[in-house]
Amino acid sequence: MPALDGITVVSLEQAVAAPFATRQLADLGARVIKVERPGSGDFARGYDTTVQGMSSHFVWINRGKESLTLDIKDPDDAELLGRLLDRADVFVQNLAPGAAERAGLDADTLRARNPRLITCGISGYGAEGPYRDKKAYDLLIQCEAGLLSITGSEEEPAKAGVSIADISAGMYAYSGILAALYERETTGVGTHVDVAMLDALGEWMGYPYYYANYGGSAPRRTGARHASIAPYGPFRAGDGAEVFLAVQNDREWRALCTVALGRPELADDPALATNSDRVRHRERVTEAVEASFAELTADGAIARLDAAGIANARLRTLREFADHPQLAARDRWREVDTPAGPVRALLPPVTPGGVEPVMGPVPALGEHTEAIRAELALTAGAPTHGAPTTDGKTTS
Repeated sequence: MPALDGITVVSLEQAVAAPFATRQLADLGARVIKVERPGSGDFARGYDTTVQGMSSHFVWINRGKESLTLDIKDPDDAELLGRLLDRADVFVQNLAPGAAERAGLDADTLRARNPRLITCGISGYGAEGPYRDKKAYDLLIQCEAGLLSITGSEEEPAKAGVSIADISAGMYAYSGILAALYERETTGVGTHVDVAMLDALGEWMGYPYYYANYGGSAPRRTGARHASIAPYGPFRAGDGAEVFLAVQNDREWRALCTVALGRPELADDPALATNSDRVRHRERVTEAVEASFAELTADGAIARLDAAGIANARLRTLREFADHPQLAARDRWREVDTPAGPVRALLPPVTPGGVEPVMGPVPALGEHTEAIRAELALTAGAPTHGAPTTDGKTTS
């Protein structure tokens, strides 16, 4: 049985952060009801049309959910949402600042009706402070968290190639909800999980913060090379292809020099004895590695690195990643249904107990609206999670 079988999640979500969190819950077997705006739905549905006419973002983070279209400003729809939340285990929202409170969907109001409800709010900057009401999107949080100041080349900063601020917030929301579900098993009541994108990405900025705050200067923007470890990054082989390698300590540096490069004298050079020395003389290290690789193809260089026990990688395209032999050998791909037909999807990284993840279909806009309305009509008057039963206990 999936780990979250029997758990119902209701989510007023859009874009990436909240949908990414709830998709993880759906993969673990939770029933996730995605509340969308009638007519247009989650605006991420319109980001692009690259996946058989559907948005790549939407297909990625919305499988396994039920789509319910409601206008929460309409009294009848708001009442229906309230009845749904009375029976839910988790409520997630990443609405605009203050919107949940104005709609009566704040944590205190909801838990007064359903004490077992776990609420989760995802915002850009948190519930207090001067930035509380400021709109936030992924690139803007990357800027505010200082990520762009250390990412890119010396000439120009660059954003991360994926929605890293959204993803970090979504993962902390996901883990926070799991912790709250565990806590509820002891306390019997729900709690609130508050996640700010700035806090989430800020946590991931720990290394550059300490480096800059205590070292006196920020890590340099060094492209694909590591700012504070050398050699660590791309190196050109004789066939023109790039091989990435990473040396983590002095022992590995010696193995690289003696086995992979055939240059044992470099290992004994006092000017390159420590990582700090090698970072200081990065250009000399790069020249030495590429001089030794000049006589080798990329495959030959990788064979030498493997023999020396040095971590390495190829620079793969996304198409090459899709055909990665390691993923194929471990049977990591599945098919997921969508309104436009099946698509390939990677298994989620975590599968508790080895149970096959649910990985349900990607919903069409409003696909489950009538079924959910009918379901709520049939259960009208039934006790909710926090309602008393005839024996004086509360339902769970």
